[in-house]
Amino acid sequence: MQGFGELEVVIMEQLWASPDGATVPEVHRRLSAQREIAYTTVMSTIHNLYRKGRLTRTREGRKHRYQVTASKAEHSAGLMRDALNSGGDAHAILSYFVQQMDPEDTRRLAELLAGMEEDSDL
Repeated sequence: MQGFGELEVVIMEQLWASPDGATVPEVHRRLSAQREIAYTTVMSTIHNLYRKGRLTRTREGRKHRYQVTASKAEHSAGLMRDALNSGGDAHAILSYFVQQMDPEDTRRLAELLAGMEEDSDL
């Protein structure tokens, strides 16, 4: 799983924030309120995300409604998994990652791991 390009991130953020998905005109309208961007740029970027399997689409009249294939959390977890499997020392990667976490996240991770151990003991 690879990360997204700059515009892909902006578009994915719009789609992650839209539980029912969005059409190209809807995404373009939202982005145009924030910055100058061509309709065709939005359209081609959304099509590329669809082609890469990051979006699904359903026909609505003459348009398509696009929806994400993975939540933002699932995407982030995939990036973390890829980093861990990158061929480096997995122990070192995990150690550095945990050292960079804030104490609250470290506590949540410990609770999650403890819960997983309890579930596997059943």
